[in-house]
Amino acid sequence: MIYLNGFTIPDESAEWNFFVYGTKESCFNTYYPYQIFPKMEFEKMTFETVTIFYGGNGTGKTTLLNIIAEKLRLTRNAVFNRSSFFERYVSSCRADIEKTIPNASRIITSDDVFDYLIDLRNLNDSIHSKRAELFEDYIENRHSNFRFRTMEDYERLKKVNQARSKTKSKYVKANLINNVREYSNGESAFKFFTEKIKENALYLLDEPENSLSPKRQIELAQFIEEAARFYRCQFIISTHSPFLLALPYAKIYNLDLVPVTTSKWTELENVQTYFRFFEKHRQDFINSFI
Repeated sequence: MIYLNGFTIPDESAEWNFFVYGTKESCFNTYYPYQIFPKMEFEKMTFETVTIFYGGNGTGKTTLLNIIAEKLRLTRNAVFNRSSFFERYVSSCRADIEKTIPNASRIITSDDVFDYLIDLRNLNDSIHSKRAELFEDYIENRHSNFRFRTMEDYERLKKVNQARSKTKSKYVKANLINNVREYSNGESAFKFFTEKIKENALYLLDEPENSLSPKRQIELAQFIEEAARFYRCQFIISTHSPFLLALPYAKIYNLDLVPVTTSKWTELENVQTYFRFFEKHRQDFINSFI
């Protein structure tokens, strides 16, 4: 499914006009996100069901996703580097929308995943602390000489009766919310994507491979492929992961090239580096199977 068909950012001429006629400010150290993309000769992009921005650090992959997300007003959680000129830049961009962008559409960043992992950890820490309090509460109530005198004592009476009629483990379980199951960071990160990505929506994913093992990256790639093929989702992804870059029929913009053009995943330097490494150690792999 194609929701966003194309996107155009200011070319060198438009940026020149901005600096000559559009701004009088001269006290800034940076005009971000201006002055990034003209040198790359990259102004127009068109999208497929899965489109990938690939490039080294500092090539603007994340910036592009943030610009697109702000232009489309997509839901987002984590804050980002919103400079003094960001909104002005976004206003000069043009989105070619094929179909109405669904409300469920969103941008998902590495910070979103990290915050989710921290929230899970804090929640479970809180539950552990509460469990320790209930252990003490159980002992106090079970051996208490408490006597019911007024209705104000009713809640305490219930706890005393519970403690006297239940084992410690059953008492704690009855008074404690269930633990959020503690997964590894990789498992939790993968679970985050499967919970946030629903059918019929546009998703911008910023380096989703972070926190994921190779095995989980392969599973995420399969999940994205199925969501795009069967559940009417469109994806625009920035990534270095060879497993995501190998997604079938993905359109890959290689931001390492000037001018920026599309490339096959096997042509990318990052992927070829992996290939050369494993080729160098081919005999080690052969020996390990003997």
